[in-house]
Amino acid sequence: MNNRLEIFRQWIKEQGLKATSQREDIAQVFLDANRHISVEELYNEVRHVNPRVGYATVYRTMKLLIECGLAAERHFADGQARFEKVEEERHHDHIICERCGRIIEFVDPQIEQMQAKVARQYGFLATDHKMEIYGICQECREGRESRQAIS
Repeated sequence: MNNRLEIFRQWIKEQGLKATSQREDIAQVFLDANRHISVEELYNEVRHVNPRVGYATVYRTMKLLIECGLAAERHFADGQARFEKVEEERHHDHIICERCGRIIEFVDPQIEQMQAKVARQYGFLATDHKMEIYGICQECREGRESRQAIS
């Protein structure tokens, strides 16, 4: 059994909310997704598992997953909300292809150190940040189709 799914189940119970098969299916598909996923993409994938799931239910369930700390909503330059799994204490940044929409997560200790240094230099105590680098991936530059449009 998926530990994160069990966390969601327990959180639902603690909130006094009803545990439904639709919420469970949505959470499972989201937690199994290994990419930044939009509500529309998630809806389409969940419908393969449970055709009775509605778009609004997917949206509301994602809000619950955010509230319980298992998901985070991200907005990149295209303006579309995407969701990613929250990893415990695993900060990362993103590089995004402007053509195919591919999103790559990366961690760079030097960048983290530089951001802390800049914050101190200006008298700030940094509490959070996000870095997004936009460009064109190698596959798009070479005219090849990206292996995965959105990761």
